[in-house]
Amino acid sequence: MGSYIPATGEERQKMLEAVGLSSMDDLFSVVPEEVRVKSLNLPEGLSELEVGQKVSGLAAKNQQFRSIFRGAGAYRHYIPSIVKTVTSKEEFLTAYTPYQAEISQGVLQSIFEYQTQLCELTGMDVSNASVYDGATAAAEAVFMCQERKRTSVILSGAADPQTIAVVKTYCESRSVPVTVLPVDGCATDLEALKAALAKDTAAVYVQSPNYYGVIEDMDAVVAAAHEVGAKVIMGANPISLGLLKTPGEYGADIAVGEGQPLGMPLAFGGPYLGYMTCKKAMMRKLPGRIVGETTDDQGRRCFVLTLQAREQHIRREKASSNICSNEALCAMTASVYLAAMGPKGLRQVAESSAAHAHYLAGELAKLGFKVRSDKPFFHEFLTDSPVEPEALCAALAERGILGGLPVDGGILWCCTELNSKAEIDELVSILGEVCGK
Repeated sequence: MGSYIPATGEERQKMLEAVGLSSMDDLFSVVPEEVRVKSLNLPEGLSELEVGQKVSGLAAKNQQFRSIFRGAGAYRHYIPSIVKTVTSKEEFLTAYTPYQAEISQGVLQSIFEYQTQLCELTGMDVSNASVYDGATAAAEAVFMCQERKRTSVILSGAADPQTIAVVKTYCESRSVPVTVLPVDGCATDLEALKAALAKDTAAVYVQSPNYYGVIEDMDAVVAAAHEVGAKVIMGANPISLGLLKTPGEYGADIAVGEGQPLGMPLAFGGPYLGYMTCKKAMMRKLPGRIVGETTDDQGRRCFVLTLQAREQHIRREKASSNICSNEALCAMTASVYLAAMGPKGLRQVAESSAAHAHYLAGELAKLGFKVRSDKPFFHEFLTDSPVEPEALCAALAERGILGGLPVDGGILWCCTELNSKAEIDELVSILGEVCGK
């Protein structure tokens, strides 16, 4: 719980006097009388003790699961204690973005380190300082690809539904035509993609591993898109890149994704982190801040904002990357996590997550939970369910287990390195009881 620091009436009066006013009414005198709100239907203020008791009571209503087998875009991973130790330092921990980052070498260096790590992770040339989340990153990437004669965009129907919705919303505001491809066996329908590609196609967005956990045939996607001159935006879970081919190795033009797995807790859905990296040829279209390395007048290594004028993206309907919350802190969190884990540690996390998921899939198959796709998957997979999915998940919740996510009449399961064999075996045992096996 944070600090409880009220302002007394005497303190408020001193602040008013400091700006030449005598009352709060004077402060709001420029607001027309008829639109002023005189009072709000709110309870009286509470003491610090009372606030603590009330908040604790509300928190006690939350159900805390001892085992989690759900992902669908937000993942529970182990977070080394050094991540919180570094990012909670007063120099970094603010709610608001450091608007004038250029006055602080420390802020610039932290962003530069983050950019370097993300480029190494994705196999791309340039990274920005992040955006709000993975869905926002995908939408911003679509606009990066647009040219005068290329405006339409094609989205894989196997991508995260929330990402698809956000991209469509962005595109609607600029009258950008959007085609969402059908799903073929929990993967992108490649024949439908080839049929949809046209001379005006600016970008193709495909997520791999996709929403159903399937590893897409990105070689085929990139080849088909590039054949007609369209750009490829690849969405990727950053943890998977510790094990799988990178977007750069596939030949994608832009890589985007949700950076939450890199040291950020689930936290009721945020704040999260949208990473964006691209090939050098597209770097001048990359939105948001980009930090570069240079030398000062004494030849010392230093860092600067580069490639674009500060805040140039805040331009009414052309606005992009209008970040107010402290995404630099989220980026630093990812950076500290990656530094703590190192290449070997990240690969171990990816391998353990994949191994646990494949073990779970094998055990579930014995109970009649058939995996719907025969394509390779990373650490998520969709199964049929011999029992109504919602009822099954409710039965698991009663045992303190958050089961997979009910999707399309089946269940989308997920494992990470935190799901031990004992946890998986317990889940399977309970499912056996529920299913009468």
